[in-house]
Amino acid sequence: MAMTVYSSTTTPNPKSSCFIVPSQNLCTVRCGIKVVEVLLSFVAFILEEVVNSCISCTALYFFEFVSCTAFLFTLLLLILLSTTLHTRVGITCWPMLDFVYTGFIALLFFIASVTFATDNSNTTMERSAVVFGFMATVAFISDFSWFLKSRGFPFKKDGKQESSNGGPTAVEAPPETAKLNTPANGAE
Repeated sequence: MAMTVYSSTTTPNPKSSCFIVPSQNLCTVRCGIKVVEVLLSFVAFILEEVVNSCISCTALYFFEFVSCTAFLFTLLLLILLSTTLHTRVGITCWPMLDFVYTGFIALLFFIASVTFATDNSNTTMERSAVVFGFMATVAFISDFSWFLKSRGFPFKKDGKQESSNGGPTAVEAPPETAKLNTPANGAE
């Protein structure tokens, strides 16, 4: 008898899969953009590593650092945000971290790509690495822009974030002032 009452409302946990996209921290579009960021930064890093010799290696080394860092940390961020592992890390401000990280890497990738484009030996591998560096920069900028469009600025002055669905935020109801034990006829 009890099984018939509870069987229609009790369901297994639908979030038991390994990947949880979309989630509160990562929507499907941004997950796809992050995968593209990982791939483009990885290709830029590999193309830079294939360069045999350099005349002035400072720009090459800076580009290597930025592309490798972008690849590894974006891959880590993607894994953390698309699984349940982000709950075990102890960080509670994932939107702020993601926002700052994406903007910072976009800026670094742009600077590294411009620097490497202006100071290289003009080989095919170097030009290809620069192209993929600029493509990765565009991917990081689009991720940053999509974050702003979909979630808003994560650092609100009043400490409250906008709602993620774009609707108005809930306003707290005033406390109830009516007495609980009043007689039915209104006399005290």
